[in-house]
Amino acid sequence: MQTHSEQLFERARRSIPGGVNSPVRAYRAVGGTPRFIARGQGSRIFDVDGNEYIDYVCSWGPLLCGHRFPPVIDALSRALEIGTSFGAPTEQEVELAELVREFVPSVEMVRLVNSGTEATMSALRVARGFTGRDITIKFEGCYHGHVDSLLVKAGSGVATLGLPDSPGVPKGFSDTTLALPYNNLGAVESAFCSHDKQVAAVIVEPVAGNMGCVRPAAGFLAGLRELCTRHGALLIFDEVMTGFRVAAGGAQQLYSITPDLTTMGKVIGGGLPIAGYGGRKDIMSYVAPSGPIYQAGTLSGNPLAVAAGLAMLRHLKAHPETYDTLENSSAQLAACAPEQMTVNRVGSMLTWFFTDSAVTNYDTARHSDTKKFARFFHLMLDRGIYLPPSQFEALFVSAAHTQEDIATTVKAARECFALT
Repeated sequence: MQTHSEQLFERARRSIPGGVNSPVRAYRAVGGTPRFIARGQGSRIFDVDGNEYIDYVCSWGPLLCGHRFPPVIDALSRALEIGTSFGAPTEQEVELAELVREFVPSVEMVRLVNSGTEATMSALRVARGFTGRDITIKFEGCYHGHVDSLLVKAGSGVATLGLPDSPGVPKGFSDTTLALPYNNLGAVESAFCSHDKQVAAVIVEPVAGNMGCVRPAAGFLAGLRELCTRHGALLIFDEVMTGFRVAAGGAQQLYSITPDLTTMGKVIGGGLPIAGYGGRKDIMSYVAPSGPIYQAGTLSGNPLAVAAGLAMLRHLKAHPETYDTLENSSAQLAACAPEQMTVNRVGSMLTWFFTDSAVTNYDTARHSDTKKFARFFHLMLDRGIYLPPSQFEALFVSAAHTQEDIATTVKAARECFALT
């Protein structure tokens, strides 16, 4: 007899490509049927068959304080009494922009958009327009949304599904992108020398999260900053995942590096679809209507998303101890893996890699045993632990995870590691 999730997946595949609205949700990398979620509360999610799970996907990062976080729910209730969309400015947009500036000092001006993809696409356009150059340097395994020019050796679902660079992207677009090994400063320096005065920007996940969690090597981010300054290119930190998660001010606060532009999303919306890009005032002043670089969006600054984002960031400002809680819980999870595995963690992002070799870039991440991961994933799922369904995704801890949740997860993980 089919489960309700199996019935829904079968039905979904008749109307939705692959039965899902984002590829990694399809469980292609681990096998089986994706769980269709009925609701979430705190650290838990509940599927349509009545199963309960401790959730370490957290909507792929945004839910820093768990599902149905009361300040966010209250803010949304108040926003609904006012209206869902205006296509006109509101006071709350200004408040959110001011709060972002307070958290992230490198962001002197910010433009709100609707998704991380939109933020990175816009930031690159601004970088090209500001510098008058065309080439972007990115890193293998770093995913910056499904922007045409950046779907070159991308991580995330592209890595999970084993896909080549995406069909449908004109060669001329990908020709403007140089994909280099993450954590390899020498390759970046060589690229600058080979393309003198042609590179508009270097875009990087300061902590990679889309080939699994991969830390920047000592001196890597500082080296990128120096090379960009020396060659007149802009340094873009893609903090859609790391912003407000690995630290209140993002990875740039954690590593004391100042980028020229920053993209952000996920936590900034408290679980609703919103993102932003921002940076130095002289650069952002090029964005229309102040300047000639056009970018627009009907739903940008949507009142519901802004309300949720304001509630989340105000809570984090009032409760900085949240990050201590996240650090403690994440450290316990990282420590439970056996010695023959590699564990990478930065703040409340971590990955258990099924390899005994260090994972420092995309190539080393791909040495992981994905069959063992798939078995581990299902063993954990059977024990009520919901993990990202891919070896090449980070798991996320929330402040809603209690010490009991962590202890339950550690016990289950140790049992499952022993069985893989």
